[in-house]
Amino acid sequence: MDLIPWLLDSDPALRWQVERDLAGAPPEVWEATRARVATEGFGARLLALQDPDGQWAGGAFFPKGYQGGEGQPWTATTWTLNSLREWGLDAAVLRGTAELLAENSRWEYDDLPYWGGEVDCCINSWTLSNGLWLGVDMTGLADWFVEHRLPDGGWNCEWVEGSKRSSIHSTLNSLKGLLDHEVATGGTDATREARRSGEEYLLERGLLRRVTTGERITERAGRFTYPMRWFCDALNATDHFRRADRRDDRMAEAIDLVRAARQPDGTWLQTPRDPGEVWFEVDVPPGEPSRWLTFFGTRVLAWWDAA
Repeated sequence: MDLIPWLLDSDPALRWQVERDLAGAPPEVWEATRARVATEGFGARLLALQDPDGQWAGGAFFPKGYQGGEGQPWTATTWTLNSLREWGLDAAVLRGTAELLAENSRWEYDDLPYWGGEVDCCINSWTLSNGLWLGVDMTGLADWFVEHRLPDGGWNCEWVEGSKRSSIHSTLNSLKGLLDHEVATGGTDATREARRSGEEYLLERGLLRRVTTGERITERAGRFTYPMRWFCDALNATDHFRRADRRDDRMAEAIDLVRAARQPDGTWLQTPRDPGEVWFEVDVPPGEPSRWLTFFGTRVLAWWDAA
């Protein structure tokens, strides 16, 4: 199967990335496609759902009035900003949003102000990335990760409950925010060292295995979904190391899992996603070939095999 035409037949949020990273299109082509994220398809639909106070669904991490239920809702401000940022929306389109959120949005945890973050490592990492993208001074939250790194080199969102051991999920998400900080600002000696130690934490585990027993930490290691959300699977983890351009033989097993999930026609299949309310679907149902996963999988393997 010639994957490129199939991948290019997609929403601008994906198409521009395929043009840039797989099709070898010149900047003037993929930049023009990227600009369409604000006016067409998924990006335009999410932008139209923004509340007058700058939020989405009336809440920071959960929709306004959320009382619990089956599955995490994926509609509130943080999740929506994550999508728009990852899809490549020009931050200028959201001019004024950072100020509105500073004024109007508070975390459900202890009513803390939005750009200061809260206690959850994953939430703080996404807030760090989103703030940097929107031009907020995020120095304090970047330093928070240095201060809250655990002795084994990583992070755990349950540190506030007394956990002393890092989590692969919390660590991967923390690393993404620190890498965004480094790309945007150059980082500091402390934040760069924290990122390296977090990456070592994952690499010592082959990204996916316990140090103590060698067992896989999660049975979902080789099953991939889009949107990726918060979960550390082989594709999500190796894509971070691709972005950081850090090849290491210790991630070879994770790469093998990515390769094994590729179908004979070169595609990757969507697997069951975590339940929860969404604004609208952005990928295919479970069992069908996913353009998003095929893009990520193809890009990761091209990076790895180029070495």
